[in-house]
Amino acid sequence: MHTPSTQPRPSLYYRYEVFSPWLPSAHAVQTRQPVVIVGAGPAGMVTALELARHGVASVVLSAELQLSQGSRAICFTRRSMEILQQVGVADRISQTGLPWRFGNSFYRGQRVFRMEAPHDEHDRFFPIINIQQQYLEQYLYEACKAQPLIDFRWGNKVQRVDQTPDHAVLEVDTPEGPYTLASDWVVAADGGRSGLRSAMNLAMEGTSYEGLFVIADIQVDLPLPTERLAFFDPPWNPGNTILMHREPGGIWRIDYQLPPGETPEQALQIDSLKARIDAQLAMIGHPNAPWKLDWSSVYSARTLTLPDFVHGRVIFTGDAAHLLPIFGVRGANTAFQDAQSLGWHLAYVVKGLAGPALLANHSAERVGAAREIVAESGKSTRFMAPPSAGFRVLRDAVLSLSLQHQFVRPLYHWRTSRPHEYSNSRLNCADDDNALFTAGPAHGAPPRNVRLGEDDFLLDHLGGGFDLLYASRSGVPASIQEVLQAARRKGLKIRLTAVGARQPVPGADQTLADADGDVRERYGIAAEGGAYLLRPDQHICARWLQLDAPRLQAALAAALPR
Repeated sequence: MHTPSTQPRPSLYYRYEVFSPWLPSAHAVQTRQPVVIVGAGPAGMVTALELARHGVASVVLSAELQLSQGSRAICFTRRSMEILQQVGVADRISQTGLPWRFGNSFYRGQRVFRMEAPHDEHDRFFPIINIQQQYLEQYLYEACKAQPLIDFRWGNKVQRVDQTPDHAVLEVDTPEGPYTLASDWVVAADGGRSGLRSAMNLAMEGTSYEGLFVIADIQVDLPLPTERLAFFDPPWNPGNTILMHREPGGIWRIDYQLPPGETPEQALQIDSLKARIDAQLAMIGHPNAPWKLDWSSVYSARTLTLPDFVHGRVIFTGDAAHLLPIFGVRGANTAFQDAQSLGWHLAYVVKGLAGPALLANHSAERVGAAREIVAESGKSTRFMAPPSAGFRVLRDAVLSLSLQHQFVRPLYHWRTSRPHEYSNSRLNCADDDNALFTAGPAHGAPPRNVRLGEDDFLLDHLGGGFDLLYASRSGVPASIQEVLQAARRKGLKIRLTAVGARQPVPGADQTLADADGDVRERYGIAAEGGAYLLRPDQHICARWLQLDAPRLQAALAAALPR
């Protein structure tokens, strides 16, 4: 019998709620579900919300009775906020979080590099916003609770999954005892220590680094801006690296590397934590600042991924599918992109709009993204925590040279997480005008936001299905309207947005005036009839300098392989 803790987690700034467990005796006999999501972290909940946006019901199983402990993931990128806007929580995050765009690297008391993340008038969100994971999970849970297509079950732990050719059967334990639950599909979003991944004996590829890092969240008043601070080879922790981030609620995170041979148990002793936190505060000029410890943990840097995310009726996502180091804010941000991709791919298969090849495409795209991130984050990890004497010699040479030579300072850049471009996706249209464009996002790229008014942006008007951006001031040709109507009769959700007219354009679902021409300029579609086709995850799958009906039909067929 599963007995999750009913004691609220301790915190100086967050009040944990203990939820009532879902018990089988209080509900009718369990019917077969379209999707069961194992794990109620950010990846699992965003997947559930994405599925619901596409009209697919899901059951979310959480082994615990409360949200996760500690700040965990705290840095969320602009693209993550655009994804979270789609599921309805971005505004709440913006109200609570701390936005920033500068990162600083220090060596021997000198700032040797200052990173500035791009930001302009067309960006609704800052490059990065800091907020503790508990708040993020709270907002996502409340969105799930308000969604009738999501059945959220606290205190339900999956013990076993058996697969047949067309469905899976889960054995689920609760505080009242076990029950079985059948589902067409199972999403494994059960985190870095995924029980489903272990039970299925799935091996990950990549590298695990030996270095260990401590995360310590402290409540302290420091008169410093919200910027990333990185300290290399500090006197109190020679040869190692320290990171600092401001969090909401008067909390600062300090991440520091442990010397070889020190165990996690030794590192988390209060005397050890106090000595090192005091030393760091003294080094930055605040030796007498009073502080309280909120939470601490130890992690290791790993760059690993499953080579395939789809295994029969079980699909892995988030940390269950890949393990990435924190350098470059990659973990949760990559998970959001996984969840957005999985949500629409799986929904379209469940609804019969595409065949299993669409799920194979999801796996290929997201494994490709994970491998790209593994390669990039490996470079960052080897600089932050050199894995061998040779790497340390190279890193120390960069540190030394950077004191006087600017040309080496960009090597400090931490290669911030960025959305993957599916340039070689099988869903991209083969005979469009992609190669002829001189501006705008290309095949597989995420969209570019555009400011339309004081509090009005292009991406506010897109999402929930396929989007066709069409440059027109007069009307939509009847032949194009016929292709769209035929697709809709088959169940496809697709919206045509006319760009460039002050009055509603006949045949368009909505019209954006684009008075300053910014959309047309940033997308390179100034001519009448230029167009972009965006997938439900908003990545570009086709674009034309001049759209016609046959090519639109070909692009839709390519985007939904059967």
